Amino acid sequence: MSKYLNKEQIEKNTKRYTNKEQAFRALLGGIGTGNISIDGSARLCDFEIHNHPDKKLKIPYTFFSLWSHIGDEIKAMVLEAAPEGISDKALGHPTGELIGLPRFDRCSISTQYPFYQFSLERDGYPLKVSLTAYTPFIPLNSQDSGIPGFQMKYQVENTAKQPAEVSICGTMYNDIGFTAYDGFDKLLQKGKPVNTEKAWAGLKGILFDSEELAREDPTYGTMMLASVNQNVTVKPQWQLGGWWDGAEEFWQDFRTDGELSTDVETTAAGSNIQATDIPRLVGSVAAKEIIPPGETKDFVFYFTWNFPNRYGWWPDGHADVSDTSHMKIWKNYYSTVWKDAADVMHYLTVQEKRLYRESRMFADALYSTTLDEDIIESLVSAITALRSNTCFRIGDGRFFAWEGCFDHAGSCAGTCTHVWNYAQALAFLFPELEISARETEFLEETDKEGSMAFRAKRLLDGRKWDMLPATDGQLGAIVRVYREWMLTGNDNFLRKVWEKVVLVLEFSLKYWDKDGDGVLDSQQHNTYDIEFYGINSLTNSMLYAALEAGARMADYMGEKKLARKWRKTAQKGNSKMDDELWNGEYYQQKIKDVDFYKYQYGAGCLSDQLFGQELAHICGLGYILPKEHVKKAVESIFRYNFRESLRDHESVQRAYAYQDEGGLILCSWHNGGRPKQPFVYSDEIWTGIEYQVAVHLIYEGLIPEAMKIVKTIRKRYDGKRRSPYDELECGHHYARSMAAWGLLVALSGYKFDIPNQKISFAPKVNEDNFTCFYSNGESWGVYHQERQDAGEIISEIVPLGGPNIRFW
Repeated sequence: MSKYLNKEQIEKNTKRYTNKEQAFRALLGGIGTGNISIDGSARLCDFEIHNHPDKKLKIPYTFFSLWSHIGDEIKAMVLEAAPEGISDKALGHPTGELIGLPRFDRCSISTQYPFYQFSLERDGYPLKVSLTAYTPFIPLNSQDSGIPGFQMKYQVENTAKQPAEVSICGTMYNDIGFTAYDGFDKLLQKGKPVNTEKAWAGLKGILFDSEELAREDPTYGTMMLASVNQNVTVKPQWQLGGWWDGAEEFWQDFRTDGELSTDVETTAAGSNIQATDIPRLVGSVAAKEIIPPGETKDFVFYFTWNFPNRYGWWPDGHADVSDTSHMKIWKNYYSTVWKDAADVMHYLTVQEKRLYRESRMFADALYSTTLDEDIIESLVSAITALRSNTCFRIGDGRFFAWEGCFDHAGSCAGTCTHVWNYAQALAFLFPELEISARETEFLEETDKEGSMAFRAKRLLDGRKWDMLPATDGQLGAIVRVYREWMLTGNDNFLRKVWEKVVLVLEFSLKYWDKDGDGVLDSQQHNTYDIEFYGINSLTNSMLYAALEAGARMADYMGEKKLARKWRKTAQKGNSKMDDELWNGEYYQQKIKDVDFYKYQYGAGCLSDQLFGQELAHICGLGYILPKEHVKKAVESIFRYNFRESLRDHESVQRAYAYQDEGGLILCSWHNGGRPKQPFVYSDEIWTGIEYQVAVHLIYEGLIPEAMKIVKTIRKRYDGKRRSPYDELECGHHYARSMAAWGLLVALSGYKFDIPNQKISFAPKVNEDNFTCFYSNGESWGVYHQERQDAGEIISEIVPLGGPNIRFW
C-alpha cells in the first residue's frame, strides 16, 4: 500500500447504513452487463441481468442460507435480516420468498466501493456473520470492469467456546427464458431449463442453461453459481412437483447436516390440481467448514451470467414494446469476450487475486481522498450509474446509453447529447468509452450540413432521430471532444472527427445565429425538452465554450485562420450577450414577450444559466464571460434557487423531493415575471444540475455553498426514501447525475493536458495536507501535498494503475 493510502482516512470516508434504510440497494455487475442488487437486509433483489431494467424483480428461491451445529444445538437460517414494513400482498408472501424461515435480527452495511460489506447479527447467537460482495472495478480497464458477475465472500467468526460446524448454501432459480410472472408469482419461461453440476480445479457449482431455446433468442443465456471452498456439496436440481415440494425437500435436507444430497426422487402420489405443477428448476451449492473457538473461516461464492442477445433501443419506456418483430438483435460486448457463464466463472476465479488487488487499490485510493465523505459518496453514486442498465456496449465494443432506466424499460434512448453533456465520471474513468460516443455523434449522427441528431438512433434503429437539433447538446459535444483529447492525447481520435467538428460548429453559427453577431437568438431546442427563443445564457455560454475549445483544437490541427475566426466570434458575441442579458445579479433571458411562446423563463434566475462556463472550467478553457459577472451570477443562483426546505415551495410538476427536504430548483422568479407557462421543469430538482452548480460554486471559491448543496443531496439519498446509489430524474441511475465527478476535479484543482504530458493540482481545501484520487487516459492513482514546517509545500503524484503509467 502506498504511504498515501491512509487507513484512517479510508475509515473516515466509509459510509454506513442499516436494514432500517429500506431503500438501500448495492448494485453488483459490470459496465454494460446488467445487475443484481443486494438490499439493506442482505437480500438479493432487482434481478436486472436480462438486457433491460427490472427494478423490484425478485427471482424466487434465490438466496443464501446458513446451517450451524454448536454443541447440541442445530440452527438453520436465511442469511438476511428479518423483513419489516408493510405486508399486504393479496396472496401473502409467495413461497419463493421463503419469508417463513428464520432470519437474523439486524444488518449493518459499510461501503468502500466497489466493496460492500454486510454484517448480520442475531441476539444470543454465537456466530458473527459478514458478507463482502463486489464486482471488479479498475479505472481505464473497461473489460475487467465489465465482468458479468460478482463474488460473495461470507466470513463467519465463532465466538463460542466450542467448535462450530458451519455450512453456507447458495441457491439459484434457473430463470433462463424468463418472460413474465403469472398471477401466482410463478415464472413463465420459454425453452426447457436445465441445471448441470460443474467442477474443475478448486471449484464446484451449477451451470444453468436451457434446452429447446434458440441460442439467438433474446431470452437465452446461461448463469453459474459456484464455490471455491474445499468441502462443497451440490444439489443440481431441487425435487420437482406441485406446490412447494422442492423447497420442503431442500430445507429438510440442508438443516439435517448442512450438506446437500442429489437424491431428490419421490414415489409419493401427486395432486390432481394440475395448475400447481409448473416445473421449478432450482439448484443449490453448499460449502461446509469446522470453525474452532475464536477463529474465522471464509465461505466464497461466485455468481456469473451471460445473456448475449439484446435488442437495440428496446424496451423503451416511451414507446410500444409489444412488437419486436422488426427489431435487429445485437450481441453484448461481454458475450464476445466470454462465451458463456462458465467461461466468465473461469476468468473471474482464475484472475481473482489480480482483480481483487487492483479493485482494492482503487477503493483505497478513492477513500483516501481528503474530501468530505459526502463528496466520496456522490462519486460512488456516479460510478454506479455507469454500471447500471443505463449503459451498454454492443459486440464491437461501441458504447451506448439511455438517459436512465424505468422500472422495466429504458428511459429516453440514444446517448442523448444534451443529457450526457453533464456527465463527467465516464470520461475520467474510461475515456475510450466516451470517445466511442463522440465518434458515433460526429461520424454517424451528423449530416452533411453539420446538424447533429441528439439521439443516436441510426445504427441500432436503422433511422435518424427526426427532430430539431439540440443547441446545447450539439455545442456541448464539441467541448467534450476537446475534453476527451485533453484526457487521452489521442491524436488519431481528434483527426478522425475533426472535419465533422468544424462542420458542426459552423452549422451552429449559421443555424442559431442568423445575423452573425456571435449571439444565438433563433429557436433553440434544449435539455428541458422545449425550445428557447430570443437570447439566453445557457446556450450562448455553451457556444463560447465550444468556440474556445474549437479554436484550441484548430491551432493544434494547423488551421490558424479558423482558430482566429472562432475566437473573434466568441469575443464579439460574449461581450454583446453580457450587455444584453446581465441584470446586475445574473444573466436572464431576453425575449420581447415572455408569454408569446410557451415555456420560456424571461426574468427568471436559471440554475443552468452558466453551464457552458462550468464545462469550460472543468476542461481548462478559462473564463468565457466576465469573471466578476460569472461569480456574482453563481452566487445569485445559490441565493435564489437553493431551498433548505421545500415546505413552502409550490410546484405542479414532477417531484423528486418531499416538502421536509431541501434542494436546488431549476429556476426562480424572486422579483416576479414568472411566465404564464414557464419551461416545463422549472420547479423541479435534478441532482445533475445541483451537482453542476455545486462544481461551479467551487470554481468561483464558494465552497461552503457548494457543500451545502452536496450535503442536501446526500440527505435526500440516505437510504431511507431513496437508495444512495440510484439518483433519479427521468429514470433510475440517471446519466446527468454523473456530473458529480466534477466535484473531485474542481476541489482538487485538477488540470489535465495529456497531449503535452502535463497534469497539475491546486487543491481548494485542506491545502496543508491533501490527498486525492486522480485519473486520465494514461494512468490513475493518488496526488498528495503537504506543507512543511518552513511553509514550503511538497507534492507527489503516485500512479497506481493504467495502460501507460508514468511518473508525472
